[in-house]
Amino acid sequence: MSVTDTSSSTVTPTTTTQTVYTSTANADADVDWDALIEAAVLEKQAPADTIEIKMLENEAEIAAYEEMQSLLTGMEDALDVIRGTDNSLTESDDVFSLRDAYLTGYGDVNAESAVVVTAEDGIDVATYELKILQLATSQKVAGGVFDDNTADLGLSGTFTLGLDGAVYEADGESGETAGPLEITVTEDMSLDEIAEEINTHSETTGVSASVIQVSDNEYQLVLSATETGQDIVMSPVSGDDIAQSLGLTNDEGAYVNELQASQDAIISVDGVEVTRDSNVIDDVIEGVTFSIFQETGEDDYISIEISQSLTSIQNSIYELVDAYNAYREWALTQQEVASGGGAADGAVLFGDSILRSANSDIADGLSTVIDEESMALLGLSYDSSNFLVVDDDALADALLTDLDAIEDLLLFNMETSSSDLALLARNESMPDELSLDIVVGDDGAVTDVTVDGQEGLFEIDGTRIVGVEGTIYEGISFVFTGSESQTVDMTFSSGLAENLYNSVNFYSDAADGLLTETITNLNEQNTDYQEEYDSIISDADDYRDYLTTLYASYQAEIDQAESDLSYIEALLNSGG
Repeated sequence: MSVTDTSSSTVTPTTTTQTVYTSTANADADVDWDALIEAAVLEKQAPADTIEIKMLENEAEIAAYEEMQSLLTGMEDALDVIRGTDNSLTESDDVFSLRDAYLTGYGDVNAESAVVVTAEDGIDVATYELKILQLATSQKVAGGVFDDNTADLGLSGTFTLGLDGAVYEADGESGETAGPLEITVTEDMSLDEIAEEINTHSETTGVSASVIQVSDNEYQLVLSATETGQDIVMSPVSGDDIAQSLGLTNDEGAYVNELQASQDAIISVDGVEVTRDSNVIDDVIEGVTFSIFQETGEDDYISIEISQSLTSIQNSIYELVDAYNAYREWALTQQEVASGGGAADGAVLFGDSILRSANSDIADGLSTVIDEESMALLGLSYDSSNFLVVDDDALADALLTDLDAIEDLLLFNMETSSSDLALLARNESMPDELSLDIVVGDDGAVTDVTVDGQEGLFEIDGTRIVGVEGTIYEGISFVFTGSESQTVDMTFSSGLAENLYNSVNFYSDAADGLLTETITNLNEQNTDYQEEYDSIISDADDYRDYLTTLYASYQAEIDQAESDLSYIEALLNSGG
């Protein structure tokens, strides 16, 4: 039986019993061979019982370590949201790089109803003044009135349909730009069927059709452009002039009944007027998209503040607190003492050195101080059981008034004497200070990099300066954009989230964390134990077979002796 899974199990040796028959001729000669065999086999199996206990203890530890790793991974995930998953300062994936647009209407305008503004992560924080002077609209035209929408119209012809601003793809064979799509109408088609045929191709043409019931026996075909700021273009090709026959156009090709004209959107951003053919405008300010819905007029405007997402930052701190407290709650169960003293039943890791070390490292990470600011800046403190509690008002006030200090407290920071050098990647043990002497050749390429005159610590890869494997700078890389030799002085500081992440990751990393290593070692130990256990049980089974055969031979000899004795007694008795 295998006991290498993490659930509790008990190994019960298998007993193969061979009944050794005994003679009833002489009761004093009866021997309980089965009991003798079982006693001898159990003695052989005794070492396996000790091994089984060790395996079960290992399995309990494995389960506890796996739960510990899972809870620490939850904390690591929460920290990743804050610090970002990329170790580069040139990437914008930390929570402070997220952007929200805060809108304020001035005058007779409801900002939230008039516009939705989205901002890409990492763009510059700024404030803009927006006026919406005109919304973009799509053209709608109606045809003549028909008394039946399902009757055959008897029309036969082909026409092209499209939008005047449409860009048509080039033909794959000829390479020539295709024109508007041709649509064919046959004599057996009704008003409904013509609309259906147009809608079959609306994704290509940009024009949709609908049949409107005006009254009990009055129906009109309505064409609508699916794009704003573009007019519907409908031209006869052959046969009947379908557009004119349907009452859409006159004999000059002009639309008879335009329900809504197409027009472009017009907005003003910081006094600069911009015209676009869509109400979704994403090319005025890089990284900012305006989706406009209502006009503000000339005198009213909307103030748009692009700033850090305070809600995201606040939520990320709450998520970290929740993840830490979940781990803390579990850790306390591993310290519980039974009523009679010693570890409680569930405290598998009671007094465990890894658990003690992890708790200490996590506490060190949370105690990080940057520029005299601690986690108290975030409204965080410990309760009597070392759970984290949040003062909501203190956190909200700090987010509004001291956001830069919060960012410095939580994140990794670098200050450099040159804007020509940017950090691409950092390792887990960044120095407090670093000075690079960068030599640039006549061709403008970096030719040499030293640290305080010492060679061999960084290597050059084009514009990249990369820490050499096996040195303390392994994992660190920079990009250099300068054109002249220079010495660049840098200072680094790891904030609370950075330090706490490194502490947690040392234990929880799925690839090479301490818990993964420990769990692997315990599993390998149990594999060895299982092999030893199986060998002992196999040897005991073989011993049972041997004793069964041996004792059976003894019994046979006893039976024969008893038979001979009975025969002799019978002879003596008959002679007397």
